[in-house]
Amino acid sequence: MDISCYGRRGIATIAGNHDMKVRALPQISNEKLAETGIEYAYHIIEEENRIYLLTLPSHIKLEFKLNGQKINLLMVHGSPRKVDEYVLENTESKYVSELMSEADANILCVGHSHLPYHRIISQDLQVINIGSVGKPKDRNPKGCYVILTINDSAVNPIKVEFIRFDYDIEKAAKGIEDSPLPDELAERLRKAF
Repeated sequence: MDISCYGRRGIATIAGNHDMKVRALPQISNEKLAETGIEYAYHIIEEENRIYLLTLPSHIKLEFKLNGQKINLLMVHGSPRKVDEYVLENTESKYVSELMSEADANILCVGHSHLPYHRIISQDLQVINIGSVGKPKDRNPKGCYVILTINDSAVNPIKVEFIRFDYDIEKAAKGIEDSPLPDELAERLRKAF
């Protein structure tokens, strides 16, 4: 079993807040399992998958050169401090600058809020919320991801492109409705909130 942050498909992965909720949960009966509602998924995960999720790193940091300067890109789920901390587009600039300084990051990629944005705080500090591949919360039900292009010779050396794509939302929503999960989660997928 490969338990690195690259997994079986070689895709670098970081831990999210729900991944951390799979820590040892008490065993419950099948009757009670159907009553667990939103926590249902945490109880049914197989041990191999639980181990994988609990070994994921809290961040991935990349260092590169841009116009002769060292640039650090940090990818986290919530913030460099906490997996479930929101770094929103309107979070106070001073606070975000402090977070990034503590983490020695020039570019911070986050995702916890599921609200895509690209924010330039200063010439040396940028924050990118990559959105959500399967649970958007910006009233657009399409999935979202980012292509980040860093080009030393370009006029704008850091290019952020948000890609929206269709997926079978109704199939995903129906899967929720056919499970012990609360039906309201299906509506959240359909309406992207």
